[in-house]
Amino acid sequence: MSPCVFPATAADLPAMVALLGELFAQEHDFRPDPERQRRGLEMLLERPEAGQLFVLRQGEAVLGMVNLLLTISTAEGAPVGILEDLIIAAPYRGRGLARQLVSGVLDWARARGLARLTLLTDHDNLRAQSFYAGFGFKPSAMRVMRLGL
Repeated sequence: MSPCVFPATAADLPAMVALLGELFAQEHDFRPDPERQRRGLEMLLERPEAGQLFVLRQGEAVLGMVNLLLTISTAEGAPVGILEDLIIAAPYRGRGLARQLVSGVLDWARARGLARLTLLTDHDNLRAQSFYAGFGFKPSAMRVMRLGL
């Protein structure tokens, strides 16, 4: 059975929380906090207008995940998305699964008329930047700034 991309469900929560733990352990700006991650995932599952969670599943096993937040751009005059939280579980990396997962999300976004996708990577994560460039993502002249509230 080949891995396939599916919209996430509540049954996927434990696997997604674990995957986010792997991801946030690698990133500069974030730290794993299973309770916060679970709360955020639950909020997205309860409010599909805010975003869509996707999992890459092989049988019952969740191999990876990605999050597509939804908003409206006044610059585009159209709905747009913010791609976040792409992670493939460590044992499954290097098999092209992240490419399969992102391709599935891009198909979903195009089918729903999204005009643009934006994403962030750590400034020194050249591997991720090269990966996304392979899909046509380009660096932006915009600079990310953040304020915790």
